Amino acid sequence: MILSKWLATLLGGTLAAQGALAIDLTIDDEASLKSAAKTVASTMMDYYNARDSANIPGKMDGTWWEGGSMFMTLILYWWVTGDTQFNAAVQEGMYFQKGDDDFFPSNYSQYLGNDDQVFWGLAAITAAEFNYPELDGQPSWVSLAQGVFNTQYPRWDTSSCHGGMRWQIWPYQNGYLTKNAISNGGLFQLSARLALYTGNKTYAEWAERIWDWSATTPLLKQKNWNIADSTTCGTQCTDHGDFQWTYNYATYISGAAYMHNYTNGTETKWKEGVEGLYKTSQQFFPTSGGNLILSDITCEPLGNCDRNQITFKSYFTNWIGVMTTIVPGMYDTVFPQLKASAQAAAKQCSGGDSGVKCGIRWTKQAEWDKSSGLEQQMAVLGVLSANLVPFKNKAPFTADSGGTSKSNPNAGTNSTTNKVPVLNTIGTGDKAGAGVLTFIFVTGWAVAVTWMIRGG
Repeated sequence: MILSKWLATLLGGTLAAQGALAIDLTIDDEASLKSAAKTVASTMMDYYNARDSANIPGKMDGTWWEGGSMFMTLILYWWVTGDTQFNAAVQEGMYFQKGDDDFFPSNYSQYLGNDDQVFWGLAAITAAEFNYPELDGQPSWVSLAQGVFNTQYPRWDTSSCHGGMRWQIWPYQNGYLTKNAISNGGLFQLSARLALYTGNKTYAEWAERIWDWSATTPLLKQKNWNIADSTTCGTQCTDHGDFQWTYNYATYISGAAYMHNYTNGTETKWKEGVEGLYKTSQQFFPTSGGNLILSDITCEPLGNCDRNQITFKSYFTNWIGVMTTIVPGMYDTVFPQLKASAQAAAKQCSGGDSGVKCGIRWTKQAEWDKSSGLEQQMAVLGVLSANLVPFKNKAPFTADSGGTSKSNPNAGTNSTTNKVPVLNTIGTGDKAGAGVLTFIFVTGWAVAVTWMIRGG
């Protein structure tokens, strides 16, 4: 009897070390999906609570933007499961990092990029769309999303490429001379979602402007529905960085889906965009996973995904899963792959002492890839939550369909007028002005740095 217990303990420890336990999942069973998602979310939050920067709500060690993306993932998790245990941490982190109601806090604003900020805005609009609980005395979720929009749209840069969002905000940053897919696609998605939630056409006009501009560059090639990761100002956005990433496709697909819904399907360009981009996204379902299991093919086969890239599949699955509620005809195309990906991801959660820590290479299924961390947990939580979306069977709320989050179109600004900024045509005078302002900023910054170096 004693020997049997000893053998069982030894065997259990050996199986855990070898990654043989994994998370049990029955893919078409709502209770099983919720149980698996809870296990994954709890482990993710264990990492979050153990971080060195735990005294700064919402701030991750070595990164700021990832806090917003994690909260976005947890908001969908709450919506599809009803599990409230992480709500206090989400609310605390979101409100603490809100800055001047624009998610541009002064502690980090010197080095943030447009993509960093927009992820917090996407978390806020997600909270608004799902009636996530708001705290008394705090700004509404939708107003925080509007604050991000209000601080980002003035950065629309016509000094090169006839438009577009730069990757980085400040001239001294690496990436300032780059215009990339996630910065433009992120603001496109945010604008489209604000248009649908508020009904305000100005957001829709901005969404269309960003989409149409992207289509004049390699960032969105409608001929073959290919998305380049980046292009540069020095070539007037004719060159292209061709790394393929899941989240670039998903952000444009999501925005197009919201615009399809906003226009009641009257503009064919949006449905064509959803279908065309998802078709090209089939590259992310490689033969190694039977063309059914999601993989970020640029880094996963080489085993060199960095912490940012490990999270990308969470956004892809979240945004694609929700997309099917507003473009219902996509369900049969999307969900066989989301289901297979979730099953494989659960099997990949077979590592660590617990035997349920998640790796990132889902195509390896039960053969744990020996990676683990908060980001791996987030990726798996994303695909599990996406598979719960059909059980919820509800589209995102809008202000006219039960959404309780109240609009404040002046959020993040010092404006005294109750108006969303009007879309204006930018002429040559504006372009020249933008160039002069850039020159003044760069010159002033260079002088300041020289002064500091000299000890002035």
